[in-house]
Amino acid sequence: MSNSPLVSYAKMSPNHSGKRIHTIDRITPHCVVGQCDVGALGELFSKASRQASSNYGIGADGQIGMFVEECNRSWCSSNEANDQRAVTIECASDTTEPYAMRDAVYQSLIYLCADICRRNGKTKLLWLGDREKTLSYTPKSDEMVLTVHRWFANKSCPGDWLYSRLGDLAEKVTKLLADTPLDNTAADWAKDAVNWALRNGILKGDERGNLMLHSPVNREQLCVMLKRYHDAKFHCRYRQEAAFFHD
Repeated sequence: MSNSPLVSYAKMSPNHSGKRIHTIDRITPHCVVGQCDVGALGELFSKASRQASSNYGIGADGQIGMFVEECNRSWCSSNEANDQRAVTIECASDTTEPYAMRDAVYQSLIYLCADICRRNGKTKLLWLGDREKTLSYTPKSDEMVLTVHRWFANKSCPGDWLYSRLGDLAEKVTKLLADTPLDNTAADWAKDAVNWALRNGILKGDERGNLMLHSPVNREQLCVMLKRYHDAKFHCRYRQEAAFFHD
């Protein structure tokens, strides 16, 4: 089980239950109730006293962050059974109903959902629109299903703005999944190196999550990757030196 290459910020939360006991076949988008960035979300979920987390978060600028790896169950939907099988996504929103989200957030949500579906072997995202129908539905092996927090707790989440667009979200994601497949499968001899580059932020996908592993690299792209390597190496050395002087 992998994580999204669309992530550009990560701060891992202690608030999770460890490895899932159910395969992923749901996505549950939430509203943050605040137009914050992913850094603020990361800080919020980093506190054990918060007793809450999500797998991913989308900031007001559309940036995607990760707080709990996909292989682990987050604490997000007030329902253990749902969170064991759902990838949860907190989305920056207004602070009052209908908790509207900026276009950058919605567009990132579309691409993130499509990426989650692809990596988990799904070709369709479904919005059934009814709690009982959805929770009693057994998805086919190629299907991912949308669920919402309001079905499990006395909350408005994800807000009426997003709730009214979940049919559109499912349609757009399913269309993306039907488009040209992504070039994200590394040859056996390159897998370790590709995974290393992804973990360190040196290799990133486009807005669809396409790593384009077998495409030529131009000089501009090479310069960007070299700078990412330099920045990652400098950041690591800085943290080591800071820890040394702190001790």
